[in-house]
Formats: sequence, C-alpha cells, structure tokens
Amino acid sequence: MRLSFAQASATGPRDENQDALRVVTPPAGLASSKGHLFAIADGVSHCADGGLAARLTLQALAADYYATPETWAVAQALDRLLISQNRWLQANGGGQPLLTTLTALVLRGRRFTLAHVGDCRLYRWHAGQLDCLTQDHAWEQPGMQHVLKRALGLDQHLVVDYCDGELEVGQSFLLVSDGIWAALGDSAIQRLLEDAQSLQACADALVSAAHLAGSQDNASALLLQVAELPPASLGDALAQLDHWPAPPALRDGQEFEGWQVEGKLAQSRQSLIYRVRDRQNRPWLLKTLPPALRDSPEAAQALLLEEWFLRRVQGRYFPELHSLPQRQHLYYAMREYPGQTLDEHLKLNGPLNLPDWLDLAQRLLRGLGQLHRRNILHRDIKPENLHWADDGELRLLDFGLAYCPGLSQEDPHNLPGTPSYLAPESFQGAAPDARQDLYATGVTFYRLLCGHYPYGEIEAFQHPRFGTAAPASRYRPDVPAWLDDWLAKLTSTQPQQRFETAEECLLALEQGERQAPARPRPLLEREPLRVWRGVALASLAINLGLLLWLLHGG
Repeated sequence: MRLSFAQASATGPRDENQDALRVVTPPAGLASSKGHLFAIADGVSHCADGGLAARLTLQALAADYYATPETWAVAQALDRLLISQNRWLQANGGGQPLLTTLTALVLRGRRFTLAHVGDCRLYRWHAGQLDCLTQDHAWEQPGMQHVLKRALGLDQHLVVDYCDGELEVGQSFLLVSDGIWAALGDSAIQRLLEDAQSLQACADALVSAAHLAGSQDNASALLLQVAELPPASLGDALAQLDHWPAPPALRDGQEFEGWQVEGKLAQSRQSLIYRVRDRQNRPWLLKTLPPALRDSPEAAQALLLEEWFLRRVQGRYFPELHSLPQRQHLYYAMREYPGQTLDEHLKLNGPLNLPDWLDLAQRLLRGLGQLHRRNILHRDIKPENLHWADDGELRLLDFGLAYCPGLSQEDPHNLPGTPSYLAPESFQGAAPDARQDLYATGVTFYRLLCGHYPYGEIEAFQHPRFGTAAPASRYRPDVPAWLDDWLAKLTSTQPQQRFETAEECLLALEQGERQAPARPRPLLEREPLRVWRGVALASLAINLGLLLWLLHGG
C-alpha cells in the first residue's frame, strides 16, 4: 500500500489546543498484518483535562493496537483497546470527568475500518463525491448541539460505531474536528478539496478557513490519499513475497537446502511430509505439497497461510517451527518430538486413566484458549492431531484446515474437518466459530475417556441425526457425576448451551475436580433401570428357589 497524507491543527481563539492527531505508518510486515492508523481526538472542554485525555488516548491507541495479535480483526482489536481506555479515563479523572472524542481509521490490505465515538467526522472524497461516514453523537435539541451523548470516559459502558469497506486507488479520507465541519459545512469543505493544490495545502486551508468563518474552537484536519493498493489477500501477498517452487521428490539420504533427508513419513491429498535432520543432527518434519498439487496456487497459498498461523501461536502447546533463513522452495519445517499421537495411544493402550485424562484435558484447553485468543480456529481437533510427547507435553498438530475470520477464504460447499467431530450446526452450513472447536474437543475428550463417540461414529457424506449422548459413566464407572455433566455441556447439540470459551470450559473442569474428587457414582444413580431390573431378577430367583425348596419337602 502506498499512501500520502498531511495534517494541520490550530488553537484559534481558545487558550489551549485540546485536539490531537496521530498517524502510524509501520514497516511493511506490520503494515500488511495490522495496517496503517490515522486518528483524531478532541478533548472535551469543561472537564478535568480534555487535551490530556485526547493525547493519552491516541498514544495508547497507537502503542497498543500494534501489540494486539496479528490475526485479530481490526474492529476486534480496536474495541478491546477502547473499552480499556474508557475504563482508564474514568478511573484517572480525579473525581472529575476526563473526556475525549475519537475517530480512528485503519487501512489494511484492500479494506478500511472506522471506529468512531463523539463529534469528530470522517469524510470519504472520491471521483468528485464527498460522503460523511460518521454520525455525530450529540443532542439535536436547540442549544444542545455541542453536548455529547457519547464520548470516551463519559459512561461505564462504551458504545463505539464501527464500519468497514473496500478501498480504491485515488480515494481520499478526511478526518476533522468539529471546529472545522461546524463552521464550514460540507459544501465549503468540498470546494476546498476541489481547489487544493496539494494535501498539505488543503489541510492548512481547512484549518484557516474554519477560523476565518468564525469558529471559536480548535480546528484540526488530517487528510490522506490512497495511491496504490496491495494484492487482494494475505495469501496473495505471501505468495508474491515468498514465491518458491515446490521441492523436487526427495530421496532417502539426500542433502536438500542444508537438510539431511531420512525418508518420507506421510503423504495425503493435501500434504507430503519428510523426516529430515538439520546440521546439528536434530530431527525435523519438512512439510510441502504432494505432486498432484505442485502447480496449484491455491494449495501453495494455503500451505504458507498454515505456516503463518503456526508462527503466531508458537509456545508449549504447538510444534516449534524452523526459521528457514535459506529457504528457496515451498515448504516449512517443524520439530519432530519422540512420542505418539493420542489416537495411537488409544489403539495401543485403550482409554486413558482418569488422572492422565484430567491432566491432558487441561493442557489441551489451555492451548486451545491461546489459539482462539489469536482469533484462529483449528477446525480439526481429534486424537490423531494431538501429540503426547515423551517429555510429557501435549501439542496440537495439523493446521491445514485452520481458519481466521477476515483472512481465510471459506468454501461454502466444503465441510472441513472429520465428520465424527463436527458440531451439528456445521452440517447445516453455520459459519465457523470457537464453539465448534469446543464441540470437537468435547468429542475428543469423550473418546479418550470411553473409547466411544458420544453420538456414534459418523461417516463421510452421511447426514447424521443427533439424539441423546450416553453419559461417559456408562462406559467408565470411575467417572463422577460432575464430569458427566461437564462433558454433556461441552458436546451439547445446541451451540448456545455449550461453553462460550476454552477458558470458561477449563475453569469449570478445574472447579469440578477440586470440589468433587473423582470417585464413582452409585450404579443406582447412573443406571437406575438396570439396577431395578437386577433387583427384580434377583428377587424372582430367590422366590423360585424358595418355592422349589418347599416343593421338595423343605
């Protein structure tokens, strides 16, 4: 993206300039993931220190926005930060209001996102058309037009307007404080835009014209123009930035870009994995495309995006990635750990014992929470993709179906994942969300504990009907009642009845374990029908025995 911008601000007849402007144009890598930030804030007069509130708000926004996870949607990141800043303003006013308005614009990729609260304005100027994209949050009654209904620091519950849209080359955006638009009006602003010789000349003219027109307020303008746009998506950007051919077929013992190839580990329709060792003789797994997809741009972009996701969640619950400074082909390398997948453990040893199960369940939920906080959905959680290493760590594998809203391209005709682990709403075409990952996690937990699926195994292309899941304690007498209830909530067929987040799910598991130590539930409570049938049969047998004894001379 290539942008031009200019800004101007003047105090006017006031004693102090309580307006603030901020522009952040980060390095290319950060610009592609987080975008360019432009913001204006107007500190509210007659409060503790409106100018301070405006400056500190823009300072916090500029610093904290670029520290949020790169996979967060722009509006999600801005909302989190503004809610936090609103609380800070309320807590640090010294008993008096500490208020400011804010209008922020983020340009990322080929889209813009607007966050707005108060009475600054954002205009879009393109092809001779001037459009105001914001709504003034002020009372409309006579004499109260400058009294704000919404501002940062005004109310405990902050409501921010958000909108986004497509960018076009040649578009201009104008952010102005009320000291300009209230004095000039839209017609005069448009004439100044039309007559401008340069962006800086236009910004200066807007400020000067506002005060000449009688504005008694500070006047500030920030004008920017889009000169060039990046490729259409992150996948396109990655493909153009890192344009490598797929590796040739690798042979056992071959040297390849510094790797010693040990052999092929696995091949599927989507991927090809080799065992390799680096120059320090450490084991790695090299993942690339299978021969059938070598010339597929979509598959290449998907592989690079998979690596991009993994790099953003590096930690104890995910495999380590190699930095690959000398890479010249399309692949990525992740560390190979001694151990086995939980599916392999299940086949070799049967269901987990309860202490191991509880430990691994907590580890998986912590890893899943970390993933979701980065705004990434895994979409293929199952025992085959959970690796229990000899060092005791549990790691989540295979990000080939991972999804990030706003970055990933979703095929509405494709049902990603393994059918037996898909949430019921997925079969109805519901959009991906965190509760579907939690459902798959619940099915995984159930299977690792019982060796069964809660609703039975589902085959590909089957249209399943979900009835009532059998409680885990039917297969495992050592499962306590609270754990039955916890699993039932996690695997509910109704999304709204499940846990909302991995953190909520983990908290309920930890509390249940502390408050009710794992011990078997009475059989009468778990299987009342079976118990009473047994009692009836035992009673019948006793009566028949007595009868026979009497008939034979008792």
